Amino acid sequence: MMSVVGHQPPPFFKRGLPPAARLTLFLVLSLGLLVADLRFRYLETVRHGMTVLAYPLQIAAATPAEWANRTYAYFSSLSQLQSENKGLRNTALSDAKRLLRQDSLEKENQQLRDLLAMRERVSAHSIAAEVIYAARDPFSRRVIIDRGERDGIEPGLAAIDRAGVVGQVTRVFPLQAEITLLTDKDQAIPVKVVRTGQRAVMFGAGGGLLELRYLAANADVEPGDVIVTSGLDGTYLPDLPVAKVLKVNRDDARGFARFICQPVAGIERSGAVLVLGRTVKPIPDPTANLPAPTPAPGGRSKRR
Repeated sequence: MMSVVGHQPPPFFKRGLPPAARLTLFLVLSLGLLVADLRFRYLETVRHGMTVLAYPLQIAAATPAEWANRTYAYFSSLSQLQSENKGLRNTALSDAKRLLRQDSLEKENQQLRDLLAMRERVSAHSIAAEVIYAARDPFSRRVIIDRGERDGIEPGLAAIDRAGVVGQVTRVFPLQAEITLLTDKDQAIPVKVVRTGQRAVMFGAGGGLLELRYLAANADVEPGDVIVTSGLDGTYLPDLPVAKVLKVNRDDARGFARFICQPVAGIERSGAVLVLGRTVKPIPDPTANLPAPTPAPGGRSKRR
C-alpha cells in the first residue's frame, strides 16, 4: 500500500507526553533519587568527585577577590604602621627632651645641694653666684659670674664650688664680676700638704692642671697627697681642698722638684660658685701711717 505524498502524522504522536505529565514524572524521579541517596548514600562518591573537580574553579574564582583584600589590608596596615611609627617617634623625642631636661635639673639640684653643704661647712659669709660665660681671652682662664659690686663682691675674694677652691675675684663690675681660675698661669695660692704639713705655693700650669713650685727635690711629697689652703694670705680660708698630687718629677741636679697636681674642684666645669667674704683683714701697708718726711738742712728730707 503506497502512502499518500504530503501526509503528516497526527499531532498527538508529534508532541509526546503533556508538560504536566513530564513535570510529575521528573518530580517523582527526583524524589525517588533523593530518598534513595538519603537512605543508601550511593551518590556520596559522586559528590566528592564533583567537589574535587570544582575546587580549582573555586580557587580561580576566589583568587582575584582574595588578592584585592590582601592588597587592601597590606596598604592599610602599612599606612597604620607609618602613622604609629611617626607618633612613637614624636613621643620618643618628647620623652628624650623631657628626660634630658630632668637629668639637667637633677644635676643642677645636686650641685646646689652640695654647694649649700659647702656653705654650711665654711664659717665665713658667702655669696652664691652662677657662672654666665668664660672670658674671651684664649690665653687666660677666667669666668664671669652674675654677681657684682651691687651684691657685695670685692676684688681679691676667694671663690669655691662644692668640692674645693675655684679661683679668686680679680675684677668687679656693678652687676658682674670676673674670677681668675686657679689653672690660670698667673694665679698663685699658698697651700700645704695635709700628710706632712709642708707649706708651698701652687701655681696654674695650664691645661686644667696645677703645679707646686719652690720645693726641694727631696721634699716629702708623693703622688696622691692632698693639698689644701694654708690660709697664710688672709684671702683663702685654711684647709679648703685644692688639689691632689698627680705626678712628681725630681731633679737633683737643679735642686728642685716639679709636682703636677689635679684640682679637686670642677674649676673649668663649675656652673655655680660661692664667693667667700673676707675672714681676715688685709695686711695693712706698714708705711701708710708714717709721718710725712720733713725737709732737712741742706735740702734733704728726713722722717721724724
